[in-house]
Amino acid sequence: MSSQDASAPSSPNGAPESPAKADAKRTASARRMIREIVASFDSLVTRLYSKIRFTILRQPFLDEIGQYLPKKGRILDLGCGFGLFSLYFAALEKERDFIGIDLNAKRIEQANRSAEKLGLTNVRYQAMDVLDWSSDDTFDAIYFLDLVHHLPADFVPEFLQKVRKLVRPGGILIIKDVADKPYFKMLFTLILDRLMVGMEPIRYWPPSELQSLVEAQGFKVVRHKMIDILPYPHILYVARLPEE
Repeated sequence: MSSQDASAPSSPNGAPESPAKADAKRTASARRMIREIVASFDSLVTRLYSKIRFTILRQPFLDEIGQYLPKKGRILDLGCGFGLFSLYFAALEKERDFIGIDLNAKRIEQANRSAEKLGLTNVRYQAMDVLDWSSDDTFDAIYFLDLVHHLPADFVPEFLQKVRKLVRPGGILIIKDVADKPYFKMLFTLILDRLMVGMEPIRYWPPSELQSLVEAQGFKVVRHKMIDILPYPHILYVARLPEE
């Protein structure tokens, strides 16, 4: 048997599964995982919020982001909220060691409780402002999803400088945020953000400007749009540090 045959998933009768069947199984497993994460929260309001977030960043988008995360290693989730996505990524690969940081202590409490309910020992959460949090350790990967546009714009360059120090040589930084154009998509997103956070300052960065700020920290950046049936102007930035 070739190495390719040996690694291919098998059906109950021993024959290798087709790629389509294997993909269908992975998709079904991911969707089941999302349902279990949503159900792990005690509050009906939190479960509803979780469903909305998993609708905005649904499973194909999570797969698109998750492909850049190492299958094992230390990963930092900044602005984690209820920990929805780190719970998802931690459940996929048990050799990933996650830390999630968020300012909202009540959300962090619920995230830790959900991790315990789900039996996930490879993820833990801390309540602190991401602008103040620091560590002597470095991480194989850091990501923040829909965080930058909520940060005070003047603090973003300094924030990225701090993040740079937390990424190990050869590590990766993943940013998912919202672009400032096209205008109608930006306006749709702004309306929803206002419903969630009120009138706190929000800035949707021009992609080239945010990319330049990340590159100024020594990252090599590739960015692309994440096409959505919903009118969100998603932009994914994949930033890598060179090996020393």
